Amino acid sequence: MFVAAGILLSRLAGLVRLQVFAHYFGLESDAADAFNAAFRIPNFLQNLFGEGALSASFIPVYAALVARGERRDADRVAGAVGTLLALLVSVLVLAGVLATPLLIAAIAPGFTGDKRELTIQLVRILFPGAGLLVLSAWCLGVLNSHQRFLLSYTAPVMWNAAMIATLVIFGASSSLPRLAALLAWGSVIGSFVQFAVQVPAVLRVAPDLRFAVDLASEQVRIVSRNFVPVFISRGVVQVSAYIDALLASLLPTGAVTGIANAQLLYTLPISLFGMSVAAAELPTMSGEAGADARGHEMLRRRLDAGLQRIAFFVVPSAMAFLALGDVLVAALLQTGRFRHEDALYVWGILAGSAVGLLASTLGRLYSSSYYALRDTRTPLRFAIVRVVLTTVLGYLFAIPLPRLLGVPQAWGAAGLTASAGIAGWVEMLLLRRTLNARVGTTGLPASYVVKLWTAAAAGAGVAWAVKLSIPPLPPIIAAMLIIGPYGLVFLAMTLALRVEGAAQTLRIVLRR
Repeated sequence: MFVAAGILLSRLAGLVRLQVFAHYFGLESDAADAFNAAFRIPNFLQNLFGEGALSASFIPVYAALVARGERRDADRVAGAVGTLLALLVSVLVLAGVLATPLLIAAIAPGFTGDKRELTIQLVRILFPGAGLLVLSAWCLGVLNSHQRFLLSYTAPVMWNAAMIATLVIFGASSSLPRLAALLAWGSVIGSFVQFAVQVPAVLRVAPDLRFAVDLASEQVRIVSRNFVPVFISRGVVQVSAYIDALLASLLPTGAVTGIANAQLLYTLPISLFGMSVAAAELPTMSGEAGADARGHEMLRRRLDAGLQRIAFFVVPSAMAFLALGDVLVAALLQTGRFRHEDALYVWGILAGSAVGLLASTLGRLYSSSYYALRDTRTPLRFAIVRVVLTTVLGYLFAIPLPRLLGVPQAWGAAGLTASAGIAGWVEMLLLRRTLNARVGTTGLPASYVVKLWTAAAAGAGVAWAVKLSIPPLPPIIAAMLIIGPYGLVFLAMTLALRVEGAAQTLRIVLRR
């Protein structure tokens, strides 16, 4: 609950930031494309070293020490890992700033002239902020292992707030290229604040923390060994994301920004439900999972319960993106330079993303199960499969397929997100099959999934009836009138079909 609440607050702040950004930049502007492309490049560093790789290698070792009451040794490991991480990230940030022109040529070859030069400037500003976000992820690992979830997941609100404040203060008086540079500096300031607010809490839960290079510790060596395959795994996933960015840069202006807008909406249920369950379960599973039958039974119980919790919320989210994405996008982004036509375009990209939404969220929890078992190599193998599929299908769906179908080339952006969804399903099924062979049968019952999709389809049908019957209204009001009945019908149908979790969700809503 605390992880979900923290993620919800940070994601809502992110949606506000996206709306303010859309108001000032619109969709089809070189400055918007340049900022969104630049924003992705240093985030490679954060995603590579941050939540995924660091959590998967550090939390299982650190949380196991905490669970056994070996607090002094745990703090020693945390300090050594933090020191090594800071040294490594500092070198990479410096190298990234110096090598930015090469990165742009490799990742966004479609950018030329002033658009390319602006992207280079923005990347150089943003890189140090990404380094601070990596250190923030180290704080998250320490706090999560002590069951302190709320602060670490609400801290990104500070980062979003800094960017929103920058847009509001300078948006009306600045040209778009200058505003993009100011926004990049606002991101760096927000990154520092996000890291700084967590430090006092880290020092409270880890009073014996000392920062030092300690390669003699066996636990530190275990973290380092586990980090390498997870690092590579996260790296190949990031390579997939940047292949998408590269292909998008070859599409008409607006594709890069359209994908960025859709991804913020698409990742909301992944983070809110998939990440929250996986992050909350990883420390517990790491402390209790073992190689014997009892450990496997515990893992199966927690995994199956987590999968059902995730699916209960993600299936209606996917249906909403498919059937009602235009309503959601218009309510959140249709303001200023962002037009209704832009909302329809982002809806198409969002619908493509919905193809793999359930697989991506379930896959996070399956990966956490492997990490709890100290197995970081199996997720790596399947991540490579996913990248190969994403690359091949992404090119086919983005470039030749629109030409073959006779649709505008810009719609290749929707093909990119759909191809990533297909690859996500392949990865999740491989993860499940291999884990089942190791610990026993896991997964969602077919009847449970059918009931969820039936309830979601019924809700979408009612929502469409409302959408067709109401007169033209401001996007936010229309969304409330359309999305409200969708949610109510879905919940009522799940109660009528006796879907597990529906009654509990209703009790929580009524208590609120």
